[in-house]
Amino acid sequence: MGDVPYTPEHTFSTFPPFPDDVVTAPLVTLSLAKLQSAPALTNPESLALFDCAKSLGFFYLDMRGSPEGETLLDGAERLHELEKKFFDLSEEEREVSARERRNDGNGYYGWKRMGTTVMDRKGTIDRYETFNIKKDDIVGNTAPLPAPKLVNDNMRLLSTYVRTAHGIIIHLLNHLNAHLRLPPGTLAGLHRLNHESGDHVRFKRSPAQAPGTLHSGAHTDFGTLTILFNWLGGLQLQLPQDDKQWVYVRPVPGAAIVNLGDALVKFTAGLFRSNIHRVLSPPGEQCALERYSLVYFSRPEDSVLLKRLQGGIIDEQPRVEGEEEEVTNSKEWILRRGLANKADNWTPDKWDKGRGTEGDRDP
Repeated sequence: MGDVPYTPEHTFSTFPPFPDDVVTAPLVTLSLAKLQSAPALTNPESLALFDCAKSLGFFYLDMRGSPEGETLLDGAERLHELEKKFFDLSEEEREVSARERRNDGNGYYGWKRMGTTVMDRKGTIDRYETFNIKKDDIVGNTAPLPAPKLVNDNMRLLSTYVRTAHGIIIHLLNHLNAHLRLPPGTLAGLHRLNHESGDHVRFKRSPAQAPGTLHSGAHTDFGTLTILFNWLGGLQLQLPQDDKQWVYVRPVPGAAIVNLGDALVKFTAGLFRSNIHRVLSPPGEQCALERYSLVYFSRPEDSVLLKRLQGGIIDEQPRVEGEEEEVTNSKEWILRRGLANKADNWTPDKWDKGRGTEGDRDP
């Protein structure tokens, strides 16, 4: 793709500014460089990470000043250009990777056309398209699924991005592991790079739509940690207070939006929070533009059972009736959740069975 310098500030400056007159989420900004500067238990930044994991479950991660963070920022800018090129391909070229062509348990991966999933129990059709690229394809754990030449020609770029994102996630998990008083390497050992998992890179595009239009319905992420880059607003969180207010998340140059998923809720017996979020049309003048997102989803290895871990302060968490009866492995959990909203086989019952830890928190 040539030399595309990482310039997040420049990229942001090409769009209308995020408006100042909308209510925004009170996300804490953590510094990756500071998290890397000292061990977890003596690091104030690490304690703030632990507090975020127990409260809102979302935070900004400032990548500047960290070599790994700077590499990820550079990769995000390059992949942002790649995703725009991917979605500009003809339908015939994208069809090579259409997920409808999968009949081998990989139907969650590949290109998803707009309007092929539902966003709520009423069956409201989505307003976005995505392309999910498996981590295992990118790093060579498995034979890669079919993809357009454009994507295959950029596997080196994708590999650098995935390995860097995965390394940052392991660093975050090691900090959380220490505060949970688990044996060293417990969480990291469930997320090894060279073992098969549901980790993937996602390209996402939503066309410009009327103000207030729902693009993606309310949900929790069903993995471990999510690293999100977006250049326009639209992401909203539902605050956990009694009024359940929906508020926008302001995109910030130089920082990723990071959130916890359901797997960490299950591993910690509810100590950590996987917060409900959704996507609407961007606010203000940004509403007139196409919206792109670049996401890295971290998931436990396929064979890992999603249940409370033993040891540390997790043992102090109260037991919930029926907790052990719901145990499933990571791969089954991902496929159940990831495919339950497909419009071609949707029913309200299937929607209910595809829910995650949001459960009765659905608005």
